[in-house]
Amino acid sequence: VLIAVGRDACTRNIGLETIGVKINEKNGKVPVNDEEQTNVPYVYAIGDILEGKLELTPVAIQAGKLLAQRLYGGSSKKCDYINVPTTVFTPLEYGCCGLAEERAIEEYGKQNLEIYHTLFWPLEWTIPGRDNNTCYAKIICNKQDNNRVIGFHVLGPNAGEVTQGFAAAIKCGLTKELLDETIGIHPTCAEVFTTMDITKSSGQDITQRGC
Repeated sequence: VLIAVGRDACTRNIGLETIGVKINEKNGKVPVNDEEQTNVPYVYAIGDILEGKLELTPVAIQAGKLLAQRLYGGSSKKCDYINVPTTVFTPLEYGCCGLAEERAIEEYGKQNLEIYHTLFWPLEWTIPGRDNNTCYAKIICNKQDNNRVIGFHVLGPNAGEVTQGFAAAIKCGLTKELLDETIGIHPTCAEVFTTMDITKSSGQDITQRGC
């Protein structure tokens, strides 16, 4: 990576100080509550300018729709900023939904989590003879909540497509038991999430020797 350019929150010259809306002076981001409401009750903010939220266009669109429905449609539904599927479109894609392992440990405690993981080998890599142990899959489960999946991570071909599909299941309360009961489509990369049985805590070897 030579340079990674982020987004600037251009909030300093639009008159927010006139009405008393607070911003983070370091980055221009706007702190809000879980309903996108600023410290001034009648002023709301959505999208990339929110402090501590994801800078993703679909998130901004969803938050805007839900805000409009709450303000004018009698809804009470809030935007879910945790179970957001996203992908890094590098040559080997990385997809995730929910919490990172470090964040999950902070929030729930390591003793309350079970983490399943494995390396895997896409069938399409057989002919070019690529490394068996480049692709990786991991789920983080909350043992105190029926082993509900609170973190989903995959590194491999078409990770974006895989993650988008599992994201809906996670929104529905996906558990490890439900994954185990799901019949995999062979030979797909996503199938690996229906057969995972090695936990990080076990220390067992996760290397693969074939598809």
